[in-house]
Amino acid sequence: MMKKIFFNTILLSGAIFISQAQEHNVSAGYQKPTDPAVLENLKTWQDLKFGLFMHWGTYSQWGIVESWSLCPEDEGWTQRKPEHGETYFEYVKNYENLQKTFNPVDFNPRKWADAAKAAGMKYVVFTTKHHDGFAMFDTKESDYKITSPNTPFSTSPKADVTKEIFSTFRNEGFKIGAYFSKPDWHTEFYWWPYFPPKDRNVNYDPLKYPERWEKYKTFTYNQISELTSNYGKVDILWLDGGWVRPFKTIDQSVEWQRTIKVEQDIDMDKIGNMARNNQPGIIVVDRTVPGEWENYVTPEQAIPEHPLDIPWESCITMGNSFSYVPNDQYKPTQKIIETLVKIISRGGNYLLNIAPGPNGDFDQAAYDRLQELSSWVTINESAIYATRAVAPYHEGDYYYTRSKDYKTVNVFHLSEDKDYQQPKTFQFTIPDNFEVKNVKILGYKGKVKWAKNRSILVVETSETPLTYASVIQLIAK
Repeated sequence: MMKKIFFNTILLSGAIFISQAQEHNVSAGYQKPTDPAVLENLKTWQDLKFGLFMHWGTYSQWGIVESWSLCPEDEGWTQRKPEHGETYFEYVKNYENLQKTFNPVDFNPRKWADAAKAAGMKYVVFTTKHHDGFAMFDTKESDYKITSPNTPFSTSPKADVTKEIFSTFRNEGFKIGAYFSKPDWHTEFYWWPYFPPKDRNVNYDPLKYPERWEKYKTFTYNQISELTSNYGKVDILWLDGGWVRPFKTIDQSVEWQRTIKVEQDIDMDKIGNMARNNQPGIIVVDRTVPGEWENYVTPEQAIPEHPLDIPWESCITMGNSFSYVPNDQYKPTQKIIETLVKIISRGGNYLLNIAPGPNGDFDQAAYDRLQELSSWVTINESAIYATRAVAPYHEGDYYYTRSKDYKTVNVFHLSEDKDYQQPKTFQFTIPDNFEVKNVKILGYKGKVKWAKNRSILVVETSETPLTYASVIQLIAK
């Protein structure tokens, strides 16, 4: 993930953050795609609402933040542990040698897919390569990969974990997303050993050394070609590392973008068109780089304060970290459900990150949360999927969604106490131009008593105690 970066303040309230990172900015100037297949894919993706994100790599063995400890400018929040190397260069060597001990023998994507599907997740985005450059797929461009003979897990029949994850989840009906880092801190074409790295950016001037930069462009193009050619149907190409961008696209109002001092154009037109040729209709998410290749925007660890009229997705961790950390503190199931409700009421998707550990499995606490989600989602799925935002969006403890044909309005009640408390009666505003014919409380099979007082609906609480949140479903005349 990108760190130390900021949202436009008009879009976000500081809703949810992890300890080290700051907010991700939403880039201005969204450009709606023109390709009909992409537009159709985006509409389908907006119906899915809830997805699984997974950050996983060799760094899980140390239980540290993914990749970022390699970056000198980020030492302030990713302090290197002395036992991992006394000097920076010793640390980098030891970090890269984690490849030689990476052997996640408990890797079982079927277990992940079953748990995610039961919890109501509909798509998956997997980190095929993070900024450290270690490929979790069988690239031909580098030997720094999980399928290399240098990696113990390469002897497993499931060594190409990207292939195994994509095929397993696809077979369960999930849409497939490939996270890919545009910067690569391992290859000499980006961090040239002739110079020490100073920050997250390329450590030489591409305009001064164009032949080296051209090799990097080819390297990146080829790896993305592999991912979009050799791994079956891929629905989303999720590109991280927005500092790799044409210099002219830098937004000087965004603090982290002001740190970009050199041209880093990797020719996204060439990459994007190749990806679309390999995967017609693929959604491309070139994060923070507005234009043709940022098909939806990606707030990180926070929720927009108001509905956005463009496609968007909040990526938020289940624990405190995107990467595996021993004894991480996982959010309570009620908090996860409240987050889902807030996101979908504002028209977005919720990409919930769970990090596998070095053995290749989730912590049991993550499975517990997914199982607890399952029962609530099963009861309330008609209010979640294939819905859109509707005014008034949010009033007090009530949050709204609607069916796409506007024949149903769903009103979620949250109490945001430690344990969900139903009020004696539900009272909320009826959306404009909606005539109520019938009222249901999802999960309650009895007859619901309700009355209308002008624009206010008063609904008696069900006799069935509901957990986490209540959903009152309004049926139109």
